[in-house]
Amino acid sequence: EVQLVESGGGLVQAGGSLRLSCAASGFTFDDYAIGWFRQAPGKEREGVSYISSSDGSTYYADSVKGRFTISSDNAKKTRYLQMNSLKPEDTAVYYCAVATGYYSGSYPLRSSDMDYWGKGTLVTVSS
Repeated sequence: EVQLVESGGGLVQAGGSLRLSCAASGFTFDDYAIGWFRQAPGKEREGVSYISSSDGSTYYADSVKGRFTISSDNAKKTRYLQMNSLKPEDTAVYYCAVATGYYSGSYPLRSSDMDYWGKGTLVTVSS
């Protein structure tokens, strides 16, 4: 059974940083993509960043480009989202998700593309 567990959320002031972790277990896929999504209160879930297992290619939403960095530690089966220069509009529940199959990293993934989801971790950025 695939399990994804997010951690690292919390309360931070604007301009601050947080690092989210996504611990994965039960993986048997050769190719897959890990994605970070977020959902703010009253808004639809949106994709933030994705990383390909094939070659480490990454993709970022325009709203976080230059501020967030996605990375992967395959030995630990853990993926990270380093979030710097946080803004109040980054406040949301952040979810880690997996899409099985090859991913080139050249386009954004949709929620419907993802096969497995974690339960999320709350990030609150105060002004």
